[in-house]
Amino acid sequence: MHSNEIFNIVKARRESLNVTQETLAQLSGVALRTLKQFESGKGNPTLQTLQKLGDALGLEVTVIIKKREINS
Repeated sequence: MHSNEIFNIVKARRESLNVTQETLAQLSGVALRTLKQFESGKGNPTLQTLQKLGDALGLEVTVIIKKREINS
């Protein structure tokens, strides 16, 4: 899943709860500027940022790490 898809989910959840970007920034501790960039499809959120937003919105953040084979 790409970060754009993740933030589409975050934005949709925020809007369904009628929470403004300003309120989400305050609740999550994520800078408003950062939140606005992510929701507009820019930036690359850290896992910590995703966790903060998820906690504030009642979303569970799950990380899947895929193993890639490297041919030497």
